Amino acid sequence: MLFLLLLCIALTLTVQSHSYHRSKVVTSANFLTGGVYQQISNVKEYFNLKEQNDNLALENAYLKRILYNKKDTVITDHSALKFIDTTYLVTQAKVINNSFSVPQNYITINAGNALRVKPDMGVVNSLGIVGIIEKTSTNYATIQSILNTKSQINAKIKNENHFGTLTWNAKNVGYAQLIDVPRLASVRKGDTIVTGGLSEIFPENIPIGKIDKVYVDKETNYYTIDVRLFNDMTNLGTIYIIENTHKKEIEQLEAETKPNE
Repeated sequence: MLFLLLLCIALTLTVQSHSYHRSKVVTSANFLTGGVYQQISNVKEYFNLKEQNDNLALENAYLKRILYNKKDTVITDHSALKFIDTTYLVTQAKVINNSFSVPQNYITINAGNALRVKPDMGVVNSLGIVGIIEKTSTNYATIQSILNTKSQINAKIKNENHFGTLTWNAKNVGYAQLIDVPRLASVRKGDTIVTGGLSEIFPENIPIGKIDKVYVDKETNYYTIDVRLFNDMTNLGTIYIIENTHKKEIEQLEAETKPNE
């Protein structure tokens, strides 16, 4: 014990009286404390991942709102963001239940009437469309998945004006079917399918998938296209609900117009 005490005193005096030894000790101490601080920082970052993900999801919702309200999605004048149109509002939510193994699949999310979520609103995520809001409660809502045999969504071949209806034949969760596409359409494997914009639910040109196979329906003489979905519908997390603020006005005008036809 005496030897260890004298050794410590000797080392202390040596370090204090020689600048070289002092610098080495300080460098070593900084290396050790730096390593400890780095590990503490890594732990803090890990526990803050949920908060960071939530913030990113909110930011994505804002950016999608800008995207859906701009005809030209390349924004060069950032001052224009202050005057962004509000035709489409976007709300972020999370999937808490998801079915994909039956003919009529539904998804449950943690957003409802309290967040202005209503039936017939479109739902997307970062990869493309997910479905349409079916029913709502105060804090939750169900979505009619695109993997639902009742689902019918207006879609088109990107960069063309040939439209069809996106449906699902309940055979494969990775594919949907675009039906009633005119034979005049230029259809090639690998072409992208997007939303058509002929309804008030989805903005135009939201990604859906790519053409995988093309058939001719013998009964209708129209194309039926197998579309490989961009989305993995079996693995959904954060989603975005699209509200068309002009939808009610459009529907009211059309309802008043039809009796006069």
